[in-house]
Amino acid sequence: MLGSLRSIVQEVNAARDLPAVLEIIVRRVREVMHTRVCSVYLRDKQSGHYVLMATRGLNQDAVGQVHLAPGEGLVGNVVTREEPINLEQAEAHPAYQYFPSTGEERFSAFLGTPIIHHRNVLGVLVVQQAEKRRFDEGEEAFLVTLSAQLAGVIAHAEATGALAVIGQQRREAKFTGIAASPGVAIGRVHIVAPQANLATVPYSCCMDVEAELELFHEALTSAREEIREVGERLKDDLNREERALFDAYVAMLDDSSLAVEVCDRIRQQVSAPRAWAEVMLEHVRRFEAMSDSYFRDRAADVRDLGARVLMHLRQQQQSRRDYPENTILIGEELTAAVLAEVPREKLIGAVSVKGSANSHVAIIARAMGLPAVMGAQDLPYETIDGADIVVDGYRGELHVHPGAELRRRYDSIVAEERELARNLDHMASLPGETADGHRVRLWVNTGLMADVVRSLERGAEGVGLYRTEVPFLLRDRFPSEEEQREIYREQLQAFAPRPVTMRTLDIGGDKALTYFPIEETNPFLGWRGIRVTLDHPEIFLAQVRAMMKASVGLDNLRIMLPMISGLGELEAARKLLERAHRELVEEGYDIPMPPLGIMIEVPSAVYQVRELAEHSDFISVGSNDLTQYLLAVDRNNSRVANIYHALHPAVLRALQEIVRAGHAANTKVGICGELAGDPGGALLLVAMGYDVLSMNATNLPRVKATLRAVRKADTEKLLQQVLQMQCPEEIEETVRAYLKRIGLKALLQPAGGQ
Repeated sequence: MLGSLRSIVQEVNAARDLPAVLEIIVRRVREVMHTRVCSVYLRDKQSGHYVLMATRGLNQDAVGQVHLAPGEGLVGNVVTREEPINLEQAEAHPAYQYFPSTGEERFSAFLGTPIIHHRNVLGVLVVQQAEKRRFDEGEEAFLVTLSAQLAGVIAHAEATGALAVIGQQRREAKFTGIAASPGVAIGRVHIVAPQANLATVPYSCCMDVEAELELFHEALTSAREEIREVGERLKDDLNREERALFDAYVAMLDDSSLAVEVCDRIRQQVSAPRAWAEVMLEHVRRFEAMSDSYFRDRAADVRDLGARVLMHLRQQQQSRRDYPENTILIGEELTAAVLAEVPREKLIGAVSVKGSANSHVAIIARAMGLPAVMGAQDLPYETIDGADIVVDGYRGELHVHPGAELRRRYDSIVAEERELARNLDHMASLPGETADGHRVRLWVNTGLMADVVRSLERGAEGVGLYRTEVPFLLRDRFPSEEEQREIYREQLQAFAPRPVTMRTLDIGGDKALTYFPIEETNPFLGWRGIRVTLDHPEIFLAQVRAMMKASVGLDNLRIMLPMISGLGELEAARKLLERAHRELVEEGYDIPMPPLGIMIEVPSAVYQVRELAEHSDFISVGSNDLTQYLLAVDRNNSRVANIYHALHPAVLRALQEIVRAGHAANTKVGICGELAGDPGGALLLVAMGYDVLSMNATNLPRVKATLRAVRKADTEKLLQQVLQMQCPEEIEETVRAYLKRIGLKALLQPAGGQ
């Protein structure tokens, strides 16, 4: 049945909408399993009931009419049990419920399997037979496997179908993801799609049909000329069959029927890229469905041709398009470079279909003060370009086409945030200390020059983490030593005489350079951080030379090494740093040797903190990666995002052990992960004895207000209480309750919009 399974999934993936998906399922499953009946029941989000949405074998008049609550009837029992029900004689089961409209009294054998997506039962897939028999293990396993594979497709098709209706009726629609950067943004969607992916071209209308037709013909001409030029340039290197492929491409572009199809759709006010993508994908599906292997292979050629023309369409379109005010970027996988393309005064929010709250782009969004939602997997983003949207970065919620009442509620949250910010303005000039005088250094994490002014306005006492990879991510090549010196000088000068901690290049994992690709099956356990720069000393030496030259006359530089897993890496990096320093002194620079510190992010480093601290000038915990590695949770994977928890008991115990061992070696210990910027997390870190808390500038006033409202002795009692707990959710609730009890409820996230 494996071949049938693949075939059904392929057909379903190619379907255009939810009704088509359901029709394929009931038709094909009935054929493959040789059953009399196949039906699909789906959850109605408003009522919570499960509705018969498609069937082959039952009366068609019953579709949309049969509703079952969870626990009601056999289908309702499949929902509540969240496992298959396989019965030889369905009518003998105590939960059996008869619906005359279906005509199912003729059928005895019953097998129902739940369709589960993200722990929610979306629906139930049912097969039935007239004779009394129990479906065998192979049949049950097939239906369970198919249900699991179809869950994501159905969820996406449901969302897309809902949006299609919403687009016509302008009704509100709510989608959920992962809260990645706090705040609320109310604006207009701007879709960021891969330049040459036909499947991700957003649906958008065009108002000026003639201009869109002109755009299409220009792109077609450019693509045709490009293909001819490439074919001509390579003709001596290609055999006859390969040259024929270029001729075939040109012939397809010369085929007037293809252009006519696209132009017809444009005249229906569909944008040129979308019209082209729809037509080409239809041709691709036709080729893929052919039985002849030669023609099936041509599908890839058609897809490639489509991508080439799409590139030209996008380039022409980009040159004409401007970003509107209140832009909210939405894409399958946003990057730091994409965020940087939009003028900062116009960008107010970000949504990524992939990624999690601790992916690199989420961290950048927090640094920029942008409300953001990651992992919005069910959002049919291709269909909402230009739509009004609310991004709730507190709850990970998205509201497409928000109504007046919803807007009013979210406007009040925005006003509440502004009022809180005004009330905390006076904190900038006050020291970071507890009510009983315990001093804690409150520093900031930066990466963009835009962070500097905001950080200083909010009373930052230094920089605990300057992400030097950001300038690398925003270029199409390695920046030169002089270019780096200029960037680093701006940071050091802006914060002088306050200390600035510059982390050496930390790429790999989810931080990829397009001009230095790292292809690995498990990048977070691979070649990243210090491992890359030690393998490429020329990159490391150029960077630390640039840092030290930038610090001339300022003397506020601290250098920090990422991803240290043992003493050998620290010593190898120190030798390179000392060599770079000697070279600069010989060149006539008057530069003191900067303090050298390390990040504790890898579990092996936790158990070597004492030795590492003895050989370091300071240590700083990168709690995001440390949490990821301790819990074995890929922080970019939205499927396991709910397991990632910075207040997990194992994480808290590791954090406490690190600060104890660091202080035992007389070394200052800081933390620059996201936990430091959480008011409740900051209380626990102060109780543990951390000397420096480094966070996003946005969070600094809240953390300072929290610390100044408590006594250190009280934070220590809170820490001892939570260290006895086994569940991160219980710890989080206890900390939140404590903040409310001492009158700091306003510093927690605002009341919801719903």
